[in-house]
Amino acid sequence: MSSLSVYHLSSPDLPNKVLTHFDDIAATLAEQGVRFERWQAATRIVPGASQEEVLAAYQEQIDRLMTERGYLSADVISVDEHHPQKAELRGRFLDEHRQAEDELRLFVAGRGLLNLHIDDYVYAVFCEKHDLILLPAGTAHWFDIGENPYLLAIRLFKNAHGWAAEFTGSDLASQFPRLDD
Repeated sequence: MSSLSVYHLSSPDLPNKVLTHFDDIAATLAEQGVRFERWQAATRIVPGASQEEVLAAYQEQIDRLMTERGYLSADVISVDEHHPQKAELRGRFLDEHRQAEDELRLFVAGRGLLNLHIDDYVYAVFCEKHDLILLPAGTAHWFDIGENPYLLAIRLFKNAHGWAAEFTGSDLASQFPRLDD
């Protein structure tokens, strides 16, 4: 079940509120300019599906977003506990960073914890299968796939080269709970 925990920067161990109802999560994030939706694949995605098969299952929705928002590229990230670089991939996303463009993630399978640093708050969004989240350009955030990851997600980019992060240099992310905590 997706959830949203909202923390004040002064209390990283105790959330101000925890939401588990989809509409409440979506409304709270919308107040911060973040889009949160649920999407269903047009066809069943089988374990071990190729990037092309995963993208094809959501092609109509992807095409609509590409036209609507000007995305130029899409990729699929797939990490599980047997991935030879799982620790490196996890470490790559754990530090607070921003992107110059909107960032969209669609969780096809698995889970992840996306933390958004907005003003004096951290919005910790536990995402899972069918969740789509769209962060506005410049939103400071970090992402945790966990020590034993299971994640299959589609990412859309306006940059034809894909993911391009600008790290903030802040240690804020280390102060908040991780996915496995």
